[in-house]
This record gives sequence, structure tokens and C-alpha cells, in this order.
Amino acid sequence: MNDAPLTAALSRRQFLVGGGALIVSFSLMAPSLRAQENNRNAAAAPAKRPLPGSLKDEPMLDAWIRIDSAGNITVFTGKAELGQGIKTALIQIAAEELSVDISRIALITADTQLTPNEGYTAGSHSMQDSGTAIKHAAAQVGEILAGLAAQRFGVAADGLTMQNGAVCAADGRCAGYGELVGDEQLHVRARETSTLKDPRSYVTVGKSVPRVDIPRKVTGGASYVQDLRLPGMVHARVLRPPSPGARLVALDTATANQLPGVIKIIRDGNFVAVVAAREFQAVTAMRALARTASWQERPTLPAQDDIYALILRSPAQDTAILDVHNPAPAAVRTLEATYRRPYQMHGSIGPACAVALYKDEGLTVWTHTQGVYPLRKAIAEMLRMPAEQVRCIHMEGAGCYGHNAADDAGGDAALIARALPDRPVRVQWMREDEHLWEPYGPAMVSKVAASLDSDGLISDWQYHVWSNTHSMRPGPAGNLLAAQQLATPFAPAPPMPIPQPEGGGDRNAIPLYKFRNARVVHHFVPGMPLRVSALRALGAYMNIFSIECFIDELARAAGSDAVDFRLRHMDDARARDVMRAAAERFVWSAWQAQKGRGRGFAFARYKNLGAYAAVACEVEVEHESGRVRVVRAAAAVDSGQAVNPDGIRNQIEGGIVQSLSWSLYESVTFDATRITSRDWAHYPILRFSAVPERIEVHVIDRPGQPFLGTGEAAHGPTAGALANAIADATGVRMRELPFTAKRVKAAIGV
Repeated sequence: MNDAPLTAALSRRQFLVGGGALIVSFSLMAPSLRAQENNRNAAAAPAKRPLPGSLKDEPMLDAWIRIDSAGNITVFTGKAELGQGIKTALIQIAAEELSVDISRIALITADTQLTPNEGYTAGSHSMQDSGTAIKHAAAQVGEILAGLAAQRFGVAADGLTMQNGAVCAADGRCAGYGELVGDEQLHVRARETSTLKDPRSYVTVGKSVPRVDIPRKVTGGASYVQDLRLPGMVHARVLRPPSPGARLVALDTATANQLPGVIKIIRDGNFVAVVAAREFQAVTAMRALARTASWQERPTLPAQDDIYALILRSPAQDTAILDVHNPAPAAVRTLEATYRRPYQMHGSIGPACAVALYKDEGLTVWTHTQGVYPLRKAIAEMLRMPAEQVRCIHMEGAGCYGHNAADDAGGDAALIARALPDRPVRVQWMREDEHLWEPYGPAMVSKVAASLDSDGLISDWQYHVWSNTHSMRPGPAGNLLAAQQLATPFAPAPPMPIPQPEGGGDRNAIPLYKFRNARVVHHFVPGMPLRVSALRALGAYMNIFSIECFIDELARAAGSDAVDFRLRHMDDARARDVMRAAAERFVWSAWQAQKGRGRGFAFARYKNLGAYAAVACEVEVEHESGRVRVVRAAAAVDSGQAVNPDGIRNQIEGGIVQSLSWSLYESVTFDATRITSRDWAHYPILRFSAVPERIEVHVIDRPGQPFLGTGEAAHGPTAGALANAIADATGVRMRELPFTAKRVKAAIGV
């Protein structure tokens, strides 16, 4: 019998309590006496704290970190790399607590056969959940290693040092990590608290380490699932309906079947796919099928000009998420405004893709989903297979932020692969498929009214927001597009709001500012005409845009500087630091008014529990054309402990650019029957020529503080700062997104 796991566990306990007698005495105690003792201890002890981060859901240390006999260290995370640099940051965290160089760490991400189930990679939670879990797991593994080395050397553990993958005594004796744990897994339950490194001694954390995922991406390597090529792989294309309400009434497959390379045509209800030996052969055959397909279409979409009125008059579930009443001075002025956001799409540069292999009654899917475990559940339900027979392996996708078409492509590939056993099947969506069928970010409406008192302070705040759900992600099979189109279809799950404190349509609807009186109501609209789900930042983008625009209007009405006005209503010290830092980087106080140019400022703490971010920007507005050019932007962010400052800057810069694209250009268009924004010509996005000349990001590091997450912190503040800058440049307030040249020109009356 190999008793290494028992030895490791006992050594762990001995290291903690300073000896083995206490453990032995309890192990020999009669069961009844032991139960009585445990009851007395439980009654006397304070309630246990939850385990840190995702350890609360997967508490075994070897689920996160494993060390083999050769000393190779493997770290596991259920989160996915989506371009946010999470691989690099998690490696840094583990390397720091284990006192090794980052080159010693191998990281495995999001694989239902290998990694913990951490749900979705969403909501800026990767560092909060997985980063925290890995940090504590690594620290506790380090303590186990020290305890084992102390036992081997016969010395006190506190006299040992960890360096370069070994534990060393003061006399020079060293034992490698692999020697200490052998090939046995560290199958030990995590504790609620860990002895973490002092941030002042950090070697790796807090440094701008080059990202590990970049080299292959810039040298033409196989980085994305779109690049995956497996032996014997075949290619598939799916024939999509032309509109949301279309039904396939006839299909002639004879011509397509005769085309070169065609292997199989699959039809199940409205789901039609063709498989061919080569990719372009599949495209050619799909187009041939499209020419012979007869669809029955019906007008299911509302008039685009009526969409906001439709949202406001639709049945809604109304919830007051904030209601504060206090005596206040009499109001001297009251302002009101309404803000609108259209449907917007992810518009991923690389259309969705997946590869699937059905073999020996098991299915493997390589996918750029943001949730491998929920996708596995959905695919298993759709195919009526046990979930244990489905494996989902995450690979990066060329564009992913929110619930785009990645899961749908995985569902397509799974269906097709089951019909073609033993052959890897690659499914690539076409550009028009992505634009017409991906789940969109919902259209939204907000209404706000506020009063100023004689001191120029906000005495009353009333905010209402109307929105559909912001998550129809898989988990249920009916949330997969393919499952909805089968002859025996799966119905989508009922739309549900995401509860506070994170929220969905009401995310960030509660201002962080302090008002004497405030009421915030979320009007959740279950029924909407277009397919919607999670788009980056969810409702926070719209709510922060609305709040920060209106705060700016109130500041102007009060005759106050925009930054000073915000500071007067803010008592969170970290928020104040971020606002001041952004203003200083922008050199806000030295602004000189220029014709056609304006400046804007905005702030938010993402979800009121994540990263703090403030953005200031300068714009130039061409009055003749209405074109808005963002000249420069300055931002400050507080994400707690900064693991990789350059990675944080990347995220804020990327968020600013994406938000500018949403806010200046992007809007889904449709007629009564079809989506009409089917390509880049009809759904324009920000081009390189429109990127600001300079974006400066200041990172406020908080060593030793919890990770707050960064990925979605900049989107709302950027939209608010942009709108405020346009108002400053033109004297006209824009309240409907996006601020297209046509819309700006009409507003300023040129």
C-alpha cells in the first residue's frame, strides 16, 4: 500500500499544529466521545468562513495544482482565455506563491475532463474567482511542501525557504518539490485561510510580464479554434433560415449531392448541414442547397422606429432595487431625460467555429464557448446523451466577449459529428450567419429625473430602466440555435432577470454616488422580438452611460465643474482616488475651450463591487458632416491587487476602443421580416483610422487587496465621457446611441 497521501495529509496537519500528538489522540478516541468532543468544539467555534474564490465550489487542492515526481507544476483553471490575458496573470499568481519562475508553470484552461467547473468566464470574474482560488491553493500547497521538507530534514518549517522549485534548509540541504510529493496528487481539502506572501516580497506579481498567448498570434501559429486541424478532419456548413420566423417547406438535395467532395447532407427539421472533404467544397454545396431551398417566411419583427415605444408598453416585471427616503432641502430645479440604446451585436471578427468528434459513443467538442460545463450540459440534453460522455475543451476564438455564436457552433458540430462517427467535423459559420443569428445585446430605455437643492447638490434621484434579459446562455439545450431548429425542437428557457447585486438589465443602475433620496426601478421585459443574450458589460454599459450623462447635465445646471460635482457626491475613498487620477492624467484643470472641441468625464465602479474606472476624453466634431473624432482619452483604474499592470492597461484600452465603436457606429437593423445588418457595410464598426491618437491608462495598484476584475470596467464610463464631450463641443445633448454622423448632424441642425 502506498501511504504517501496519508503521510502528506498528516504532515500538513503536523505543520499546522506543531506536532502529531493532538491528531493521534483524536484518532484513537471512541466514536461517541469523538462526536461529543466535535459537538462541543463546533458550539464553541465561530462559524466557518467560505473558502476563497472558486475553492468554495471545488475545495480539493489537486483540482487546482499538481506536481509530478519530476517537479513539473501544472495549474488548472475553469476559466477561459478570451484575449483578456488571464493565462498570464494566473501563471504569475501561482508562480509567486510557489516561488518559481513562470516558465515552470504549465496552465490548463477550461476542459470538462480536467479542470474545475467555474461556470462561465464572464462578468470580470476570472481574477476574483479563479485567481483567488489559485492564489490560496498555491499558498497552501507551499505550506504542505514546507511541512514535508521539515519532516525530512528534522527542522522547523519556519526555518526553510522555497526557491526555484525546491525547499531548502539553512544548512544547504534542499529537496525538490517533485521529491517531496512524488507522483501522488495533493488530494487535500483547502482551508478557509492561507498564509500568503507579503506583497512587499513579490517577485512576479505586480510586474508587466509579456503575455504567454501573444507570440503564436503574431507569428501565424495555431492559436484559435479556427486554426485547429485534426487528422482526417472534414468540413461542414449549415444552411440557415433567412429570417427568425422562417420554416423550411422544401429542399432539393440532388444537385448538392453531386458536387465534388460532398460526403453527407444532414436534415432534421429546419436544421440543414452539408459535410465535405474540403472547406470550400462545403461552402459551394451549402450555396447550392440555398438555391433549392423553399422557406415560408412571416413578418415577426416590429417596425424599427417603434422599438423603444414597444419596450415601454410591453408587459414588465417591476422591481424597486433601491428606495431611500430622507428629509431634504427644498428642490430649486428638477431635470428629466430619457436615454436609448439599440440592439447591438458582438460582431466577432472571426466567425464562430467548433470541431467535434463522435467516437466510441463519446463526443469531444473543441469550442470557444465561455462555459465548457454549461455547454456540455446543453449538448448532452440535445443529443440525449449522458453528460459524462460529452467532453468540451476550450480553445480561444478570434473574437469573444459575451454570449456570441460560439456555443451555437459547438451545438452544430455536435449534431453533425454524431451523424458522421469517427471523423472530426469542423463547422465554421459564414459572416452573414454571425450577423443574422448570433444573440444580440438587448435594446434598452432609461428614464431619469433628479432635483437640485439651493447648495447645488442632488436632493432627489429617480431612475427607471426597461430591458429584456441579458443572459440566454446554454445550460438548457433550448438555448442552442440548432436545438431550436430541429424537427422536434427544444424551446428556449424562459427569460429571467439576473438578480442584484450584479444584475443584468439593472447592472450599475444603482449609482455609487450618495443622494439623500433615491429610487431605482428595474422594469424587466420578458418578451422581445429579437434573439438576445449577454453582450459585454450587460446593462452596465447603458446604465452608466445614462447616469453619467445625467450627472453631467446636473453639474452644468448647478454651475459646477463636472469632476468637482462628482466628488461632492462621492464618499468612497477609492472612487475619489480614481476620479482624481483620471482628471490629472487628462490635465482636466488646464483645459482651454476650442471651437468644435469638447471634453467629457465619467466614472463607475463596475457592478458597484468590481473595479473602479474613470475616463476623460477629448473630441473634435465636424459640424458640416456631424462626424465625431475622439482625439485622446485618459483613464484611471483600481482593480485591487494588480497582478500584471500591462494586462490591466490592455483591458482598459480595449474596453475604451470597443465602447467607442458601440457608441459611435453600432446598431442592428431590421425590417418586418428579416435582419438587414447582414455584413460590415450595414453594421459598421470602428476602423483603425478612428482610434484615438492617444489613450493613457493609469493603474492604481492596491497590493494585498482582493482582485476586483477589469475586463468590463471601461465600457460604461467611456460611453458617458464621449456623450459629455460631444455635448461640450456642440452644446447639444445626445441621448440616443449610437452617435452616428447623421444623427449628430441632425441634432446640431447643420
